[in-house]
Amino acid sequence: MEQEKARQAELAAQASNQKASTPQDGTVPSPDAGQASIPGTESTVVPSGKTIEDVLAQTSRVQIETPKLTGSINLTGARLDDLHLRTYHEELSKDSPTITLLAPSGSDKAYYAEFGWVDSARKLSLPTAKTVWTAPNSAALTQDSPLVLTWDNGEGLVFTRTISVDANYLFSVEQSVENKSGEAVALFPYGLVSRHGQPETTGLYILHEGLIGVSGDDGLQEIDYSDIVDTKLEKPAKVSEGWVGITDKYWATALIPPQGQSFQPTFRYSERAGKPAYQSDYLGDAVGIAAGSTASFKANLFAGAKEVHVLEEVQSVTNAKNFDLLIDWGWFYFITKPMFWAIDFLFGMVGNFGVAILLITVLVKLVFFPLANKSYASMSKMKMLQPKMEEIKEKLGDDKQAQQKAIMELYREEKVNPLAGCLPILIQIPVFFSLYKVLFITIEMRHAPFFGWIQDLSAPDPTNLFNLFGLIPWDPTTVPILGSILILGIWPLIMGITMFIQMKLNPAPTDPTQAMIFNWMPIIFTFMLATFPAGLVIYWAWNNTLSILQQAAIMKKHGVPIEIFKNIKDTFGKKSAAN
Repeated sequence: MEQEKARQAELAAQASNQKASTPQDGTVPSPDAGQASIPGTESTVVPSGKTIEDVLAQTSRVQIETPKLTGSINLTGARLDDLHLRTYHEELSKDSPTITLLAPSGSDKAYYAEFGWVDSARKLSLPTAKTVWTAPNSAALTQDSPLVLTWDNGEGLVFTRTISVDANYLFSVEQSVENKSGEAVALFPYGLVSRHGQPETTGLYILHEGLIGVSGDDGLQEIDYSDIVDTKLEKPAKVSEGWVGITDKYWATALIPPQGQSFQPTFRYSERAGKPAYQSDYLGDAVGIAAGSTASFKANLFAGAKEVHVLEEVQSVTNAKNFDLLIDWGWFYFITKPMFWAIDFLFGMVGNFGVAILLITVLVKLVFFPLANKSYASMSKMKMLQPKMEEIKEKLGDDKQAQQKAIMELYREEKVNPLAGCLPILIQIPVFFSLYKVLFITIEMRHAPFFGWIQDLSAPDPTNLFNLFGLIPWDPTTVPILGSILILGIWPLIMGITMFIQMKLNPAPTDPTQAMIFNWMPIIFTFMLATFPAGLVIYWAWNNTLSILQQAAIMKKHGVPIEIFKNIKDTFGKKSAAN
């Protein structure tokens, strides 16, 4: 046994020292990883003009049927190139088509995963993308029945590929080679995810869509589709932990090599007849197979929806480092992810993500209650100082510098912080951002209903003031140039009104410029947030309402009159006078 292990190690070392031969046409040579070159983007990257259904009909296939997946495995190449997410639909309607994640090469949006072996000298007959594998009669891949494929190269090597899948989206692919050739061989295992054509993306800077992976101590690597075209990637180093893949907003395909074993991750780009092709892959170290023995290599493939609980389960099962970063939590990971867990926990209690958002707003208010109270108390004191400030303005006339100095002295004497009123807004900025991120990136919020007309918290409010909320059969967004701003739903209007009322709890600033900015701010925010996820707008409107109640209670406690209507009248009165 020790002699056999020594012989396998010797074979692996010899294979690593061989020089790579010129790669086949249509491949992209990998960097120096055992001097072996894995398949790259094919010459078939150019779409054939055929539909996915036409391409699927050209080859023999084995069906995939699990609670969350449907599709098939192509026996030609043993590729996983036909996969649909049966619990997710393209549109809100359950009658709309399910999400198509993977598609075969030759179709307009080819996207597939492939596993195999390569040898550094290219002398052995190994399975390729054109190899037709043998499957048992009536075979099907289900959660309870793995698929076993075989292929004999006719030269003494028998290849077996065992594919299994769990209840979610995790595939296990075990490749084994039985050596009957009479001579020892050394092979390099590889896995790749290839995508042809230009993928559709959201195009927003807050979300990464493209090639992604974690490579050992280098951590997370994110490469946009546009960046890889112009960026010269450095020679990748071997690592012993991590993963590589391609991610969309809600879906992803990622390869997970066995952790603790050395492999070389690579991102690639090529072009065929003006059509782009993107690839994430890994190449493992040589596996020595002595004559008369069998060797194997097992890896995993995640292909599905980026559900938070599922990704963490995959990370636990495979030990894939930082696999949860397949979701773009952003730089404020330490705020964004806890925000998701809090909302998800409340959702488990109430069964509605919208209600969970309302409850999390209350909890945030309770956490910052003492700080906000102090801020509102300071604002109340400032309002009580308003008559004295008017006296200073009348006394010093047009001397703005003297006015400012006298007012600041008044603040000091009365121990009032003029910036205290900004504190509640500053406090809610990180909360606002983290909630926006959660609503935008997490699939749990996709198509999550609230009440009434809000059936998708991750999408903007579908109503519109400019067609009288649907009474007029006209889509204002189709108007040239102005269409992008003719969007104003019911919830953004509610948010704008609550923001206006909150500002009018206090009199307008004495400075005309500041007063004008404060008057326009609710209007600007109303139109701006009209295009944001409805869940975020509901949060802001509810937060404003709670702030109004809190501030009014504190003002009453300090004996400060609540003069909302008077302040509104004064505001419009000044505008009329100015006109």
